[in-house]
Amino acid sequence: MYHALVKPLLFKLDAEKAHQLVFDNLKRAHKLPGARALLRGLYDLRHPNLEREVLGLPFRNPVGLAAGFDKNAELTDELGALGFGFVEIGTVTPRPQPGNPTPRLFRLPADGALINRMGFNNDGAEAVAARLRHRRDRGLIVGGNIGKNKDTPNAQAAHDYVACIEALHEVVDYFVVNVSSPNTPNLRALQEREPLIELLQQVQERNQTLPTPRPLLLKIAPDLTDAQLDDILLIARETNLSGLVATNSTIARTGLTTPTAHVAALGAGGLSGRPLRQRATEVIRYLSRHSRGQLPIIGVGGIHSAADAREKLEAGASLLQLYSGFIYEGPGLVRQINKALITADKR
Repeated sequence: MYHALVKPLLFKLDAEKAHQLVFDNLKRAHKLPGARALLRGLYDLRHPNLEREVLGLPFRNPVGLAAGFDKNAELTDELGALGFGFVEIGTVTPRPQPGNPTPRLFRLPADGALINRMGFNNDGAEAVAARLRHRRDRGLIVGGNIGKNKDTPNAQAAHDYVACIEALHEVVDYFVVNVSSPNTPNLRALQEREPLIELLQQVQERNQTLPTPRPLLLKIAPDLTDAQLDDILLIARETNLSGLVATNSTIARTGLTTPTAHVAALGAGGLSGRPLRQRATEVIRYLSRHSRGQLPIIGVGGIHSAADAREKLEAGASLLQLYSGFIYEGPGLVRQINKALITADKR
């Protein structure tokens, strides 16, 4: 039904308007008697073979929703009913901010891709924390993806990340430090060795002083060189990170089917979806091999099928996240992946 009816209608709308329409309808549907049970019956697959313990946390399945979809933690219960084993909310900043001017989200259907330059639009850490306190599905693992406000200088970035840790630590299960989005000016400069060590040390120091420290992960760009990935692994050890999220969207535009002029006219932003699949897998494999499989990796980038999911796991990912694939393939993709994983584990 998604491919035959829902997707064609949504793809006639502006991408961000379609996103909001989906949000509104999921909220409405969830309030109807029996709707949650119906959604779980259609999409939520439970099986002992799907359960994973990663980061010291019990995941009911390894398929999660990447940050960027539910920025403000508005739909965690609804998304849990669609079969996700975990949901990463955000990116959240300390203060609310509107993000970049619209339009800022674009589809490339010929490539199964998206370009976004959202710019960390969100309601702010306090509002998001208040919303999460009222969620019902406590079995769903929720991660908090955190960033800095656009007007915060890089030299003061640690203050913003620490503020998010303080506001959200009671309502999320793990944190992801996002310094790899291409849509906040100069943010990616924080991926360089010295500023990144300084940032993570300050964030980790505050995290460890909390009554219940949370697993702390770092989300990295797919555009890093092997030498930079080596630095990331050294930094991960030095700052006692719990894991990595690989990868964010890319600033590259190579190998696309969509005409170059059309892509250029859309402007700047991070590219996600099928074109990112191979590079994301390469990064995961490199990180897994060079850490000897000792550092948990959440694999994200171009997962549009069960085969894509298996590729990421075989490359060394412990968990998976969907974003563009969820938009292009619909909620049935979550069940499709989980069903294939059950079948594979039975062999």
